[in-house]
Amino acid sequence: MSDEIQEIEEEHKAQEERVDEAYELDRKAVAAILYAVDIEDQEKLIELMEPLHPADIADLLEQVNAFDRARLIRLYDREFDGDILSELDESIRDEVISLLTPQVLTQAVRDLDSDDVVDLVEDMDDTQQGAILDALEDVDRMAVRQALSYPEFSAGRLMQREVVMSPEHWTVGDAIDHLRATPEEDLPDQFYHIVVVDPRLHPVGNVTLGKLMRSRREVPLLDIVEDTFQVIPAMQAEGDVAYAFNQYHLISAPVVDDEGRLIGLITIDDAMAVLDEEHEEDIMRLAGVGEGSLSDRVLDTTKQRMPWLAVNLLTSIAASLVIAQFEMAIAQIVALAVLMPIVASMGGNAGTQSLTVAVRAIATKDLTGSNVWRVIRREVLVGLINGLVFAVVMGIVGLVWFGSPALGYVIAAAMVVNMVVAGFAGTVIPVVLDRVGVDPALASGAFVTTVTDVVGFFAFLGLAAAVLL
Repeated sequence: MSDEIQEIEEEHKAQEERVDEAYELDRKAVAAILYAVDIEDQEKLIELMEPLHPADIADLLEQVNAFDRARLIRLYDREFDGDILSELDESIRDEVISLLTPQVLTQAVRDLDSDDVVDLVEDMDDTQQGAILDALEDVDRMAVRQALSYPEFSAGRLMQREVVMSPEHWTVGDAIDHLRATPEEDLPDQFYHIVVVDPRLHPVGNVTLGKLMRSRREVPLLDIVEDTFQVIPAMQAEGDVAYAFNQYHLISAPVVDDEGRLIGLITIDDAMAVLDEEHEEDIMRLAGVGEGSLSDRVLDTTKQRMPWLAVNLLTSIAASLVIAQFEMAIAQIVALAVLMPIVASMGGNAGTQSLTVAVRAIATKDLTGSNVWRVIRREVLVGLINGLVFAVVMGIVGLVWFGSPALGYVIAAAMVVNMVVAGFAGTVIPVVLDRVGVDPALASGAFVTTVTDVVGFFAFLGLAAAVLL
């Protein structure tokens, strides 16, 4: 047994060394790229950048300073890939676009799918949008303008116009012949399904490429359509689109207009990107730091964080006003000043735990009207049990530390009250905010903290004033 354990430990150590070597290689690669930029060796730079994925190049551009970024882009020049633009953080994308020559920008944009072009231009001003759209072919320009006519964060904005479709009377052989006869530039770079449509262009099913290649030529396409088939309305919110992809394990889904006609397609990579963005936004908003990135300027970051710090200041003042009502009690019993932060802190942490669970459940649509009271009851019971456990601990602490059984009873009772209230508030507040149309991830934290602080201080100091004085 000891030999097996030793072998496992050695394997783990070898894996750690390989990871360290990989990170070291990455650092060396970045250093080599910047050195090629310093000596203006374009051939060496292109050679070093060739193996990198567009996402890795985007990361590199985000990590270096503005001076090195400008020199790198100018030297890289005509090798610049349009996919790099779609991978870049929005905070530096405009800067990178301004550094590209018109010829390079034109070619880069033409290489992108329509959904990537929409994502690229939707936050630009009219002048920048015009420069990008002018670089497109007429058909592509019209597709992008139509997508931009849909509301922001809707399926119409998220979809790509490039769709492979077939009439419902086609066979497998018809579809294969069509794909082989279609020029490469008229097909999407990547696609997973053929969308089967009726004569009015209403989608009736999806056929996966795997089933298409496995089936005999004479098999009708309608005989091999996917069992799971979801149609996405163009006006549907992109958050709901991402939920549908995650819930029903979709790979792609057709997008339809108000009359049910096929107008585009959403693929799993775009849906998962939305899901990742929403998760990231929820985490950032729970901390009150907005939607900033590491590339934001100091002043922009300050402006994003200041409002929520101001809200926190107001809630802190509210808690202080509660404390001020018990000045006499605190003056007579100094131990109260020592112990009262513990009650508020424990309640705040318990409330944050319930809040995080509730906000995540709302985002994934797991918390609904049918189970909300069951979830609230569960969180309250969890708060009660945890409160009783830690009440015993703090009761003993109060007795041993200050030699006062009564003080131990007071802090124990206050702990139970605040933990129960924390479980209740941490679940109810985000649910109520969601019902009234306010983002629970953005606003719940301040309210829950206020409730747990005020209740914690009031319960502890109120009980102390009633029992100990």
